[in-house]
Amino acid sequence: MKQILKFLNKENLNISCNRSHRLAQISLITFHNKKFVKICEFCGIKTSRMNSIINAFIFFTAILFCACSSSEQKNQRSDKDISGDLIIFHAGSLSVPMKEIANAFKKENPDVNIIIEAAGSVECARKITEIKKPCDIMASADYTVIDKLLIPTYADWNIKFASNEMAIVYTEKSRKSNEINVNNWYEILLDNTIQIGRADPNSDPCGYRTVLVLKLAANFYKIPGLDLQLLEKDKNNIRPKEVDLIALLESGAVDYIFLYRSVAEQHKLKFFTLPDEINLKSPELAEHYAQVSVEINGKKPGEKIIQKGESMVYGITQIKNAPNKKAALAFIKFLLTKEKGMAIMEKMGQPSVIPASTNSYDKIPDELKMFAFGK
Repeated sequence: MKQILKFLNKENLNISCNRSHRLAQISLITFHNKKFVKICEFCGIKTSRMNSIINAFIFFTAILFCACSSSEQKNQRSDKDISGDLIIFHAGSLSVPMKEIANAFKKENPDVNIIIEAAGSVECARKITEIKKPCDIMASADYTVIDKLLIPTYADWNIKFASNEMAIVYTEKSRKSNEINVNNWYEILLDNTIQIGRADPNSDPCGYRTVLVLKLAANFYKIPGLDLQLLEKDKNNIRPKEVDLIALLESGAVDYIFLYRSVAEQHKLKFFTLPDEINLKSPELAEHYAQVSVEINGKKPGEKIIQKGESMVYGITQIKNAPNKKAALAFIKFLLTKEKGMAIMEKMGQPSVIPASTNSYDKIPDELKMFAFGK
């Protein structure tokens, strides 16, 4: 047999693990008897034993064909198939679009089990940094949460992908709903008969953005202390994340809540928007927004960080010790693709900001660099 293999190599007939080459070679071995005669003569084999050698050799090559085929199929599966659990922590304001994006991704990758966990973005980050919960992807309602709380210890990079704006949200049952408008909203919210709700600044970007909006409103309307009056009112209606406020609103426990416009649209709630000088919507007003700030809890217990006002931009990252890195990377690419995940985001009232600048461009995986650019 060693002599036969030597001959095959000499004649460039070595068995290939390429499918088309294998088929051609087996066809050659099976049907070109003169080649086999030549092999046998070369090896000093008598003609009487030729048939048995031919049959043995065909059997040998068939085994190689099957082994190579099995290996090839296995490699194809490992390169293409995405499976296993995929754990995603995301901002509460992404609950509706994230569910739809996850369903669309699963249609293309049916072997993936997507585990979604919604919370305030700051709380999501602390689950990773303090509780050490397993997580593959984190999507934050404020990209700076990733920059400040996760990078560089728990994540390497950050991609901005969507925007939003603050709105005042209510229902038909809200008291004075037929009177409130963009010009008198703060007067009505200060009324002692009116209950207002907001998110916790230490748990959720919507919470500290509400504080920033009220500070900007005090400056815009030239009413010193307006922000403090509204922040001191109805503190019992503060909730960990903005979507928790919807239950209070729909039950009639509160009349008005500070909420992202996209969430109001997704839940078909009434709302009105605020002037751009207040609503944290416009990147062109970055310097104006940065005039106000709020102190919130930092990475470690007892630590404080200053959060300056800036336009609302969402960010997404893969966690460094992600249990399922392959699925995480595929999902993020799916979400950021214009015709796929971002089409769903825009349908849900959250415009794309892709591509956007990032400080961590060099650390972004090559297949995702198209969605960002360096500063």
